[in-house]
Amino acid sequence: MINRTTKILLFLIGVGLAASGLTVLALRQTPDPLYAIPTPVTLLKQPRQQMAASTVSRAASTVAPTFTPKSLAQPTAANRLTTVAGVVVDANGPVAGATVRIHLSADAHTTTAPDGSFKLTNLAASDRVTITAWAAGYYINWLPVQPDDGPIQLELHPYYTTDNVAYDWFEQDGIEGSAACGTCHTAYTEWQADAHAQTATNYRFQTLYAGTDIHGNKSPLTGYTSDGKMAAPDFSQAYYGPGFKLDNPSRAGSCATCHTPMAAKLPTSDGCSWSGCHSSTTAQYSDLIADGASPLYLYDDAAEGISCEFCHKIGDVTLNEATGLPYEDAPGILSLQLHRPVAGEDIFFGPVDDVVRTDIEIPRDSYLPLQAESAFCAGCHHGVMGGVVANMKVTGGVLIYSSYAEWLASPYSDPDTGQTCQDCHMPTTDSPYFVFPAKGGQARDHYGVSNHRMPGASDTQLLQNAVTLTGTAQLIDGKLRVAVSVTNDQTGHSMPTDSPLRNVLLIVQAKDANNRPLRLQSGPTLPDWSGNYAGQPGRYYAKILRDLWTGDVPTGAYWREIELVEDTRIVALATDASDYVFQAPADQMASVEIQLVYRRAYQQLMEWKDWPDMDIVMEQTTLTVQP
Repeated sequence: MINRTTKILLFLIGVGLAASGLTVLALRQTPDPLYAIPTPVTLLKQPRQQMAASTVSRAASTVAPTFTPKSLAQPTAANRLTTVAGVVVDANGPVAGATVRIHLSADAHTTTAPDGSFKLTNLAASDRVTITAWAAGYYINWLPVQPDDGPIQLELHPYYTTDNVAYDWFEQDGIEGSAACGTCHTAYTEWQADAHAQTATNYRFQTLYAGTDIHGNKSPLTGYTSDGKMAAPDFSQAYYGPGFKLDNPSRAGSCATCHTPMAAKLPTSDGCSWSGCHSSTTAQYSDLIADGASPLYLYDDAAEGISCEFCHKIGDVTLNEATGLPYEDAPGILSLQLHRPVAGEDIFFGPVDDVVRTDIEIPRDSYLPLQAESAFCAGCHHGVMGGVVANMKVTGGVLIYSSYAEWLASPYSDPDTGQTCQDCHMPTTDSPYFVFPAKGGQARDHYGVSNHRMPGASDTQLLQNAVTLTGTAQLIDGKLRVAVSVTNDQTGHSMPTDSPLRNVLLIVQAKDANNRPLRLQSGPTLPDWSGNYAGQPGRYYAKILRDLWTGDVPTGAYWREIELVEDTRIVALATDASDYVFQAPADQMASVEIQLVYRRAYQQLMEWKDWPDMDIVMEQTTLTVQP
């Protein structure tokens, strides 16, 4: 603080120098020591009587002169910043490879040399800038700089690398969970509509896990035959579809590793407990095995599924160097390196390297380039089910969730010409702010704010822009010949992808001028499991699994012992072509209606569970034929 004697002394010096037009340094008073920096104020030469009036006003306060703005000259070019030089260090010495940037600038940035030095030149002339610095493993730090400061030193502080499993998730001003993020961040309402916010409450997941329908009606517990094999359902009793807990009433399973990773306070290295393969009785009498994480009956933070903070506490994803994929025995949270803090520590990983927070005493933000890479999504979008787990491998298992592997095997993974998961599922928005301006948010020209609604399998617009459907119809030799092509030209993975319940049906219907169906003479038809489309001309695109216990094909109970029957899905950038021959009408006039229909699950399973999901028409076209 500036005491009264100092103020009077500064005032007298100012009076003596002002008449000659010299610079007076007014010390700002602020609780933040970073901003207690001299600010130049140049006074124009004025008649003595006018100067007296001005200096009397300055005697009242050394912070803000009371003369009109017109009496203030702008700093001259000689004392405006056009170059900033300095060094970035940590407690042990220089930091090489750190990114140094003028806050909010797209172009004014550089990287520190091996000795930690940097120099930013050809800057737009300014009387004050804020310099930010970041390096991998460190918090972002910043420093306001003015023309007279000379070379600067900016110290970076490493963030903690431990994971505190006892951490209670984020709370701010009495608001808990992701809602606390929503008081400042624009993405909160987008996240609320995102499937990641509903992984714990998704009715398809909940009812398939519990063995109920959406009304809570429960199927009977699974029975077994005299030779120890699982018995087929007894349809003489009310049946509401399969359920993991019907088969495994004393086990939690591994579902929580992806769907509800905040449901347990367990280390990410404790694969045995997270996998939930041991019974609750075993866990009860073991000091080494904890109860698995159940995704049922959750509340508070655990019920948020994949919360804002959960993703922004991920510091890395562990991948197998040989395959580029997560290890087979490490689904979801087991592939993640979390940074849950102890008291007095905190960190939030984000997508920009120049966060400046003047409202907090200690920096807590760090830049994570991984957030813009597909690998960030790999842990929960790659999963092997069944088989025997040992030594970071699963022997005899079946790859069920494979979106990341499909992307990795496609041209979309090319680092120069490809696209990431985020490019399609987190496109940039029109807003330049990721924090509300009223909360201090600032626009960055070099950063497009990502949409956190993350459109996916429930987004009609996304689905209707996923593939291209084409068809031709011709009358040749008295027959109506139809050729159909479906090209997966807009998705970076197979179509459909992820959950093996999803299936896409191509339906080809030929009719005469009176709208009567024409008989199919040759060509593929849809199977019985397609329900109301069974037997109609067309193709199906799905990952078909067989339940080796009951023989069901296709099965939605893929936690059981299963095998892959066929995979007819269309891989990225591939085309599926099919041909159909119909009996031509006598008058040679016909129409052909072609539809591509997306379903969240097989029709029988949806009827058992009473899921309200409607068919989504991805593409459709009508062809007309005349003589």
